[in-house]
Amino acid sequence: MSYYALVPAAGGGARMAADIPKQYLPLLGRPLIWHTLATLCAVPAIERVFVVLAAADSAWERHDWSAFDGRLEVLRCGGALRADSVTNGLKQLRNRVQAEDWMLVHDAARPCLTVAQVEALMRAVGADPVGGILALPVADTLKRADAAAGDTARIEATVPRENLWQAQTPQMFRYALLLDALEYAPSVTDEASAVETLRLKPRLVAADATNFKVTYPLDLQLAEIILRDRNTV
Repeated sequence: MSYYALVPAAGGGARMAADIPKQYLPLLGRPLIWHTLATLCAVPAIERVFVVLAAADSAWERHDWSAFDGRLEVLRCGGALRADSVTNGLKQLRNRVQAEDWMLVHDAARPCLTVAQVEALMRAVGADPVGGILALPVADTLKRADAAAGDTARIEATVPRENLWQAQTPQMFRYALLLDALEYAPSVTDEASAVETLRLKPRLVAADATNFKVTYPLDLQLAEIILRDRNTV
């Protein structure tokens, strides 16, 4: 049984309103995804990190990835949706990994992930029959909006936050189970949702708020603060 990481990075990140794909935006002198990959490549138990790019991605070669030589491999089979990229990547690995090997799927745009968080997930889920994900218990009061859009929206209801968690990544499942789930439910927004359609219950492993997804321009500034602080402590 081995551990592998898969990073779908074929999207553009439209909500960042940037001229280049989000994963290549500069963060502390490196592309954003460099920090994501650095953490995954630093986890000793992970044998290989696969990054799934769009076939026409021309930005990858403009950056220096030599720090990850021997640990990182590019798969140019990205799809239109995240689930497509993950599924295509898994299919390319069909003859290279075993059915029971663990796949840790992680968002390219979560650059503040730590080795400790990954290893906590692996310890908690490594003997689990289903798999599991990093997640954060919801602390804020949640409001459901009405059908109005943007600034015209009004509160329709307050949603009880008890037992609610915010899904993060990595999401860790065995190779064969994950591929079966994604082929059965190809329109999901995360891997756990696909596994849930098989009537299985993935485990929740508590992480923290620093493992957030860079989605809006201000998020990039926050990621810089977090990473800079870690490097100076």
